[in-house]
Amino acid sequence: MPMHAETIREAYLKASSFLRDKGVADSSANAELLLQHALGLDRTSLLLRWSEPFPAERETDWLRLLERKAAGEPAQYIIGEQEFYGLPFTVNRNVLIPRPETELLVERMIAEGNRLWPGGSPLLADVGTGSGAIPVSIAVHCPAWRVMSSDISAGALETARGNAERNGVGERVKFVQGDLLLPYIEQGTAIDLLVSNPPYISTGDMAGLQPEVRDYEPHSALDGGPEGLDLYRRMITQLAELPACPRVIGFEVGQGQAREVARMLGSAADWTAIDLVKDLAGIERHVVAVR
Repeated sequence: MPMHAETIREAYLKASSFLRDKGVADSSANAELLLQHALGLDRTSLLLRWSEPFPAERETDWLRLLERKAAGEPAQYIIGEQEFYGLPFTVNRNVLIPRPETELLVERMIAEGNRLWPGGSPLLADVGTGSGAIPVSIAVHCPAWRVMSSDISAGALETARGNAERNGVGERVKFVQGDLLLPYIEQGTAIDLLVSNPPYISTGDMAGLQPEVRDYEPHSALDGGPEGLDLYRRMITQLAELPACPRVIGFEVGQGQAREVARMLGSAADWTAIDLVKDLAGIERHVVAVR
């Protein structure tokens, strides 16, 4: 464990070295993020105070944060927050930590909605809300849209509602509890745009996930069945029970799954186009069907 540090910079350097020795990936970035949290500073303020004495009254809490990180806990859970699409989101063990690649799905759904309903107020329904990152981001950036979001987890819905309030759209995003499309089917909801980032890790691959993911993030939000495709298959089957098939469907998928999910979607409706969208690593990460 890092010894007493004279300055804030020294605390950062000792923490980076300590986490690196413990096998923590991106040890420097994690040390800086945790230090900002421990001192209540943004990055600019932290750097401006780099040479100041490290506050002795914060040392015990600082060491406790580093112990948690060294044990493998994701930094986002430790500090309780993750930025997504330029917005702050509270995260905890009830929800997955939002990933940057999902921002591309949000961007695409906004673009398709604005193209098909220029100046209008389509209804977007999100399935598997987790932290609420997708529906809250869309509600913030599309103030005329109607937004609904579902999850089977009461803990996830509580977190998502809090994030909607935090970002000023608590009155605009309607959250419902239930399994996949069932809440929308039961209410007879006519969905214009459907978006989902469901569990897509195959059961057999769960044990091989990075310890930060496997040991801390909720398995119910990760395990997609034997092939990782169970949730897509069920949702696509449920489409026939809606009042009408949505005009836009956007799914996030796991590596190697995009073409099979596109094939399943193709058999469910007549689409004008089904696009496979690559993430920044070149992986086919999203399937977007439009009609």
